[in-house]
Amino acid sequence: MLVPVLLFILGLILLIKGGDWFVDGSTDLARRFHVPELVIGATVVSIGTTLPEVLVSATGALSGHSEIAYGNAIGSVICNTALISAITFAVRPCKVEARTFRTPVIFFFAAAVFYALNAYIDRYFTRLSGIALLLLFAAYIAYTIWSGKRHGFGVEDQSENTEDNPLWKTMLMLVVGAAAIAIGARLLVDNGTLIAEWLGVPESVIALTFVALGTSLPELVTAITALRKGHSALSLGNIVGANLFNLVLVSGLSTALCPFAVPTAKSLFGIPVSLAVDIPVMFFVMLFMTLPALKRQKLTRPQGIILLCVYAAFCIFQFVR
Repeated sequence: MLVPVLLFILGLILLIKGGDWFVDGSTDLARRFHVPELVIGATVVSIGTTLPEVLVSATGALSGHSEIAYGNAIGSVICNTALISAITFAVRPCKVEARTFRTPVIFFFAAAVFYALNAYIDRYFTRLSGIALLLLFAAYIAYTIWSGKRHGFGVEDQSENTEDNPLWKTMLMLVVGAAAIAIGARLLVDNGTLIAEWLGVPESVIALTFVALGTSLPELVTAITALRKGHSALSLGNIVGANLFNLVLVSGLSTALCPFAVPTAKSLFGIPVSLAVDIPVMFFVMLFMTLPALKRQKLTRPQGIILLCVYAAFCIFQFVR
């Protein structure tokens, strides 16, 4: 049992250091190309922190278990919004620049509506649906980069530290940081599961704690690191971008590889739980976070506390149903 414990600790170290490198590289990139931190957070950082979900879903699809992507995508959106982002602005309320925040939010709800229509009407995700989601992902990346360059959102001038860092070093920090986050998350999940089994923890608890937390650890570590370094906009952009990517990239890729039907094993009042609870909760937590932010241009501590309560209730429901 010594080896799993040591690997678990190594995974935690890789996550922490990977988060440091990735945030440093991302903010350096934002200053270098005069792009707002929120835009960088919603594109580059989000792709990096969504890598574990992409790898898990793609592997599952190739092995004939692409239905895993359904719960993985929705569950990650709920966790990212009602747990990770909620912790971020419950600890440190932050201002939101509506102009840069609006784009990822619009794209997210466009993808979410398309996703929900497939789930409620067809009850099946076809390969064409997956390709459409991947095209939406490509459109979002292209539009975000184009919009950032066209409008020239205000960012600080390059600091001396940025000028001293060559572009190759910045990109190396991004790549190594993303790799460290992905590897660290996998080590933490795999060895945390082994430790839990050795301690006699039930499988259902393992699945809802170690595995669920493990896939969201990159977002959590990046959010905490960004918050500690005073880059709350980067953290918020990362969360919204990661939520979008969970729908268009994670689900899109797995569906394109292997189409699947909406899970119907569990039901509530004759309706599949995934349709009666999971998707409505996903819409609720995102609406509760984004609408007040766009209207008041800030995220408050009460919002964070309420979202944390919603997430706790959602988890309890998963245990007792």
